[in-house]
Amino acid sequence: MAGICKIMGIPFNNISMTEALGMVLIALEERRKTVIYTPNPEIVMAAQKDKEFKEVLKSADILIPDGIGIVKASKLYHNPIKERVAGYDLVQALFSRVRTSVNTVYFLGGKEGIAEKAKEKMQRKYRGLNITGTHHGYFKDDSEEEAAIIDEINSLNPEILLVGLGYPRQEKWIAKHKDELNSIIMIAVGGSFDVMSGEIKRAPEFYRNHGLEWLYRLIKQPSRFKRMLVLPVFMIRALGEKFGANIEFKGDRVTIEKVNKKRK
Repeated sequence: MAGICKIMGIPFNNISMTEALGMVLIALEERRKTVIYTPNPEIVMAAQKDKEFKEVLKSADILIPDGIGIVKASKLYHNPIKERVAGYDLVQALFSRVRTSVNTVYFLGGKEGIAEKAKEKMQRKYRGLNITGTHHGYFKDDSEEEAAIIDEINSLNPEILLVGLGYPRQEKWIAKHKDELNSIIMIAVGGSFDVMSGEIKRAPEFYRNHGLEWLYRLIKQPSRFKRMLVLPVFMIRALGEKFGANIEFKGDRVTIEKVNKKRK
């Protein structure tokens, strides 16, 4: 294994998809509680403005680079990341390996009915995969409904818990409740249930293989344009960090501050 690559203070595991899957399977076998987050450039940028979120990301047991922008930015550092490890692909690979085992899964997140639909499709795709329960993500934090969800998850005792509540809520939710949950593997999966259910079509293989999944999403959803602007800003920030400068964008102003201390 190639250790850690820090980008703007976020310590990514420099691992391949094969290595990431191996780490998850070993944790399952050893019954070792493991939290996995899957940051992309948008998430890394959000963490720069939210200190709590940044600390939550840093607390993960495995932090994989889910975004070609992360891989490209890593090339500015001494320990460039081997490859993009998409959270969706990691989950699919995990399903393929555990479908004939005793390990069970729970889906938490998405709009009402989406997780259930995703469950049906995944169980058809991976014969033998045991998804013991689902619940939508439209519940209030610190509510009686949330407490009931946690009780249900623990009563079903799934080894693998997938949480798709959108960032930063899903990561903060896992960090807050991981010690009271019985699950071994907990993964923040963003909008994966929408894709698993067929509600949203994933980018074709050509776009994924060439690091252009963002372009496909933009073509399909032009309304994402404003969100996509974070990508060039992320690369500029990463470049500035390499040369010891903190670059901030505030409205139509750009500030550059020399940073003398080591990156954290």
